[in-house]
This record gives sequence, C-alpha cells and structure tokens, in this order.
Amino acid sequence: MKIDRLILGDFQTNCYILRVDPQAGDCIVIDTGLESGEMIDFLHDSKLYPIAVVLTHGHADHIVGLAELRKHFPKTKVYIHKLDAEMLTNHRNNLSALTGRMFRTTPADTLLDDGDFIEQAGIKLQVLHTPGHTPGGICLYCREEGIVFVGDTLFADSVGRTDFPGGSMTKLIESIAQNLLTLPDETVVYPGHGPFTTIGRERTHNQFLQ
Repeated sequence: MKIDRLILGDFQTNCYILRVDPQAGDCIVIDTGLESGEMIDFLHDSKLYPIAVVLTHGHADHIVGLAELRKHFPKTKVYIHKLDAEMLTNHRNNLSALTGRMFRTTPADTLLDDGDFIEQAGIKLQVLHTPGHTPGGICLYCREEGIVFVGDTLFADSVGRTDFPGGSMTKLIESIAQNLLTLPDETVVYPGHGPFTTIGRERTHNQFLQ
C-alpha cells in the first residue's frame, strides 16, 4: 500500500491518502482536515481520484475540508460512524463554531458500525469503534498491511481529549484496551495528529495506558 500523509491547517491534522500501489489512480482519503487546499492540489497534481473519504470522527478539524473536496470530486463517497453522523449536518455538534467556520454539509453516503469493512480502491479496512473522544470515533485497521489509522483515539505518548461534549476518558481507555492493545505489537499506528508510532511502543511507554 502507498500511504501519503498531508498535515493540514492550523490544527495540524493528519490527512492520509491511500493507494493500493504507487501506480494506482484511485485512492481513499482518511480525514480532510480544516483547510483542504493542499490536499486538493496533491490529488490533482498526482492524478488521483478519491473513491471514498472516511472520517475517523466528526470534529471540525477533521471534516471541514470535506466541502471543498466534494466540489472537486462530487462522486466521492463519504463514510462516518453512525453516532457521529449528525456532526456533518450540525455546526454545534462538530464544534466548528470554535474555528469561526460554522460548518455544515450534506449527510454521509454510508454510516458505519463496529466490525464493518470498507472495501474501496482495492483496499480493505476494518472499522473498530473506539468511543471516548467522540461517541462515534473509529479506527481503521488493515490486517494485511499491519497498520491502523486511529484518528484522535490514540497518539504517540498520549490519547485523545475527552473534555468535549460526548467525551469520556473511561470509555476512551476501554476502547484502546479492547480494540487497539489487542493488535500485534508491530502494528504501525497512524494518528490524527503528530508522528507515527506502534502498538507495542504505546503499550510500554504511554503513561495513560499503564
């Protein structure tokens, strides 16, 4: 799999663009960031077409760029967990007022649940429901590649915030323990912000998980 990371906007959100191989034209986008100009330019310059956008959760810094992407690629299918679905259509729920954007957009094409598989652009991702940062937060696991995209559930040496509406530290730690720490130690973790890590490193060094 070819994975490109773009760090977008003032919130430094990691946007991931996945291709089955470097020659592929179809791709999956994971999280669109707050400001999507760099992502749109990258897709056009690389001659890529986003078959699907998967949103790890519904906070503004991960979804606002979706509006611009839809203008350029109107046939792209949008996926989000069912418990965060209203965050696309309600600016209060997605916290975009905190960014001055008051963002809302049309509903997702597909609502996800725990255990679902997304199969697009030749790539297969398993949905792991990991509430705690938001009620509908998800991680996306590719067993074949030994990688997991975790949104704001888990970071290198840290975990996601739980002081926003719908957050719960108890649920977040339970989610990580049940859905992420059960993965092989060598699994590479691609978070929503900050550097890559591995499950084994976080199991050993992350003070929130001790």
